[in-house]
Amino acid sequence: MKDFSKKNFIYNIINNDILKNKYKIIHTRFSPEPNGYLHIGHIKSIYLNFSIARNYVGQFNLRFDDTNPDNEKLKFIHSIINDIKWLGCFYYKKIFYASNYFSQMYNYAIELINKNLAYVDLLSKEEIKNYRGTLTKPGIDSPYRNQSKKNNLILFKKMRCGDFNQGTACLRAKIDMKSPCLIMRDPVLYRIKYINHHQTNNDWCIYPTYDFAHCISDAIEGITHSLCTSEFIENRKLYNWILKNISINHYPKQYEFAPLNLSYHVLSKRKLKILVNKKIVNGWDDPRMPTIAGLRRRGYTANSLIEFCKLIGVTKQNSLINIKLLEYCINKELNISAPRIMAVIDPLLLIINSLPKDYYMHIDAPNHPNNPNMGKKDIILTREIYIDKKDFSEFYTKSFKKLTLFKKVKLRYSYVVRAYKILKRNNKIVAILCNHEKYQTNKNYKNKISVIHWVSKDYSLPAEFRLYENLFNTANVENKVNFISYINKNSLIIKHGFIEKNINIDSNNTFQFEREGYFCLDKNHLGKSPIVFNRITNMRKQN
Repeated sequence: MKDFSKKNFIYNIINNDILKNKYKIIHTRFSPEPNGYLHIGHIKSIYLNFSIARNYVGQFNLRFDDTNPDNEKLKFIHSIINDIKWLGCFYYKKIFYASNYFSQMYNYAIELINKNLAYVDLLSKEEIKNYRGTLTKPGIDSPYRNQSKKNNLILFKKMRCGDFNQGTACLRAKIDMKSPCLIMRDPVLYRIKYINHHQTNNDWCIYPTYDFAHCISDAIEGITHSLCTSEFIENRKLYNWILKNISINHYPKQYEFAPLNLSYHVLSKRKLKILVNKKIVNGWDDPRMPTIAGLRRRGYTANSLIEFCKLIGVTKQNSLINIKLLEYCINKELNISAPRIMAVIDPLLLIINSLPKDYYMHIDAPNHPNNPNMGKKDIILTREIYIDKKDFSEFYTKSFKKLTLFKKVKLRYSYVVRAYKILKRNNKIVAILCNHEKYQTNKNYKNKISVIHWVSKDYSLPAEFRLYENLFNTANVENKVNFISYINKNSLIIKHGFIEKNINIDSNNTFQFEREGYFCLDKNHLGKSPIVFNRITNMRKQN
């Protein structure tokens, strides 16, 4: 499949820039705020920026926009670095931080004050909000808007020295309080925060806002194409205004593309945080979460996630992407690479009464039906085996194609069996008695006998199976006001059963459990008993 960066409007923009000799080198970046875990929507941005730099033999920076120490943590930085490495999107020689440029940003703020384009406002946060107006009502000038440059410089330096309490002063750009664009109504450029910063410690007590820091960081690093999602379209006006009015010699251009919206998922950091804090999920790496950590624990591979991003492409048009497309990508990969084993998720004892009590038979079976290079495995058939409860019905119906009384089914790789008796305890089925016969590949059997999977009672390993479904029961949940009310109460079902004993778990992480789906070992339970498997996707969703 061709790289998706070669088939979109951004690629056309870059090609035109190259034809005009506008840039000597194409330079992109991924600039996350270290205030949470990356999710699948970020993969689209990461890979777009990375692949453009790679295709044009340019440079790709990883820069943390760390301008708000209230919500930032080192654990988020480490998680983001690990996620990007896992995706294979390698960044430039070093990691960049917006905080590296705090001194330069401070000087640019003073430059704006000297140009009468910024002022220190002593209104409260609530007053600033009220003065800003609405979409239909213009804003009102702050009473501090027209104070002298000299006074603004004195006040700003007092902010820098910690002479104001937090929230009592801020630096605002002087643009237009009547602008139809709310973001241009004298936006805040600096605010006071008395909190330790993970990179600069206590060197600063004033911090630039994201909008002020972002464009300056891009310019300092020589970013040529500042790519972001379409919710930042209005911010582009402020991005350009700041760069135009400071004495900086490089002017990046911002371009917006449609964000990723995935059916049955929320991708808002705020909403994901609610899911974690309310313990609706078991942490940020819960396999139901659309975070990279959650998807990785679920069993998705880096390649499948990038292939998904290639398929959805890069456009300006917002759309809701069907989760089945993501499942298709992982199923397509695992259909080739995952070894097949038999696992009984909901066990029911089947006794082959026509076999001796000490009977056992070795069966050679392929690890993959279409790849002989993956070798064979040894399965042991014994008199007592487990089958899945869904493969037996006490009552005969024409629509039920599996095992019922006096009806034959074939055990995978083995005999044909016919059930003749049901054993019950307290009115619950505890075992099925049957007899066996050898399977003959003639016209009497062909296309008329169902095949079911099984494991030996004595030659199997106990396992826990975590069956995951969508976390929400409505597709477009991101637009729902009370999104919590749409939680799917059956998004996780835990079953206890058995898997084949003679399998190489140490060398494999992902398997296809025949007729059940694709599963992976849960990384949080490695080396523990019973073995825990997470279902990645089930077979009915395979395209």
